[in-house]
Amino acid sequence: MTMSPAISAASAPPSLVERAQAAGYGVRTLARISDLEAKVDPAKLAQLRKSATEFESQFVSQMLGPMFEGIGTDETFGGGRGEEMFRPMLIEQFGKQITQRGGFGIANQVYQELLRAQEASHG
Repeated sequence: MTMSPAISAASAPPSLVERAQAAGYGVRTLARISDLEAKVDPAKLAQLRKSATEFESQFVSQMLGPMFEGIGTDETFGGGRGEEMFRPMLIEQFGKQITQRGGFGIANQVYQELLRAQEASHG
């Protein structure tokens, strides 16, 4: 009894990519976003992109916050009221820097949803 080493494409179940494309994700979705961008004023697009980036920056900052709660301070050069005031600002800047360097990809998703909401509200 010999078995064929290759499975024919017809008998193989669809891949994750094929199922996603069949459900409307992938290239078709990207084309749809570009169609929406063509309909919206460039100034409004810049505002939507900025809002999405700021959202991701705040999200990253919120995620980083608990990381610093357990860190003690050096009594010689740190601590006190000054550090209590400035640590949240430092965490906020960390969040902005992480977002500027690529972030988690949340800004792109938020931008696309804002763009879709913009289209839905102005038809």
